[in-house]
Amino acid sequence: MRGRFGIGLIGALALAPWATAQVAPTEAPALAKRYVADGTVPGIVITYAKGDAPLKVIAEGRIANEPTARAADADSLWRVYSMTKPITGIAAMILIEEGKIKLDQPISDFIPAFKNMKVLVDPAKDLTSRPATHPITVRNLLTHTAGLGYNIITKGPLLDEYNRLGINPAAVSVSFEAQARATRPATLEEFADRVATLPLIAEPGSKWSYSIGLDVLGRVIEVASGMPFDTFVNTRIFAPLKMRESYWTVPADKVASFATDYAVVGGNRIALDPGATSVWLKPPSFPYGGAGLVMSARDYDRFLHMLVNGGELDGARILKPETVALAMSNLLPAGVDQSILDDMTRDTGVPMGFGAGGSVYLAARPGGQGKGTFGWGGAAGTIAWADPVNKVRGVGMINLLLADTALKREVGRAVYADLAR
Repeated sequence: MRGRFGIGLIGALALAPWATAQVAPTEAPALAKRYVADGTVPGIVITYAKGDAPLKVIAEGRIANEPTARAADADSLWRVYSMTKPITGIAAMILIEEGKIKLDQPISDFIPAFKNMKVLVDPAKDLTSRPATHPITVRNLLTHTAGLGYNIITKGPLLDEYNRLGINPAAVSVSFEAQARATRPATLEEFADRVATLPLIAEPGSKWSYSIGLDVLGRVIEVASGMPFDTFVNTRIFAPLKMRESYWTVPADKVASFATDYAVVGGNRIALDPGATSVWLKPPSFPYGGAGLVMSARDYDRFLHMLVNGGELDGARILKPETVALAMSNLLPAGVDQSILDDMTRDTGVPMGFGAGGSVYLAARPGGQGKGTFGWGGAAGTIAWADPVNKVRGVGMINLLLADTALKREVGRAVYADLAR
């Protein structure tokens, strides 16, 4: 399971919100119908809007295979996995705006265990390390440049240490959880402190490498804010934006709306985590800032609408316009090696950067996303972006773990093709 999870997620990321090359234009309704008709997924929801126009909702199929399952709609619940990262990023930006965190502040000011980090000399060989010459900063956590690993990507001896110490901040299925929880830290504080005992794969600020940075940032947020990380997100983002279908743990009265998560094994689609008995029905070890949320398409749209509006929605202001602009700008450290990011996003045909937990277009794509488009995708096939230049936002929801589909490439093209008409 672990091997398939790691390899597949890299593939899923390569099909992130920006990837649109070699896909014929198609209308979003036809796209949704095709994904259900050809058996790729039992159900799908696509939402999009331009400016303050009414939200367009395209829904096909059901949230599970069973004929009694509810029809997919804008309020169906989906595992958004890494689409949690931009939300964690914006939570940090709230504290930056309030002066409780500084973008280039060492995280050891909040988590002392990170004071004296070490860097691997040869990550492929062994755990021999040297003292780091730069501290890990808040910017590094936001942009995956802290030198931290991820057990879905990291290899070699360091991966063994991540697994030994339970550095696995994700929920997958009941059976996976039974194994993971045996070694995973019980609290976010313990998680961060354990991470700090391990060497880094690169000098902080020197290399973009997908990581647990947003999970560690959750601990920074709770220390700086003086409240639990999930409470901060709930009270400072979800409540004011009236995001009422966003959960760290799915409530019992919402189970009927919760999609089943599938995986393709041997060419067959199997139920990996049925909604009715899901691992997400019980509280996680701690709130995972990198992959911890279950959300509806309507709720995620409200988050994006706030960003496109410059930090405000329906009278609720989350951030100042200048702070939103900063969050959605390229925050990568100067001179960083971003070859891995470039490989993942080369399909765009435009240069890419990274902002507060999500990727950033550094140029416009003709006929598509504008310069400054900010967003990210999730391991179960979800996708979302906010395009502040064109005032467009879009969400695509399915739950097919490590889906090797073209959906993430196709949704963006379909949305802009529809809007062009």
